[in-house]
Amino acid sequence: MIYVLALIGLVVVIVLLWKSFGPETGAPRGRVTGPDDDPEFLWKIRNNPARDRGNGPERPDAGTPGSVD
Repeated sequence: MIYVLALIGLVVVIVLLWKSFGPETGAPRGRVTGPDDDPEFLWKIRNNPARDRGNGPERPDAGTPGSVD
């Protein structure tokens, strides 16, 4: 009976070591980048034609000295 318990304990230890140090089978753990770090997103922001046309309303006091933002 003691040999069966020792065998079960050995199998448990081997499985735990395999899970800890064996090859990873899950999803790859890459660096997650936010939109502000994504080169494609930044390229789209820089090359946005709507931004260059000035589609938004312009504030009349923008850039004048003494204006409060």
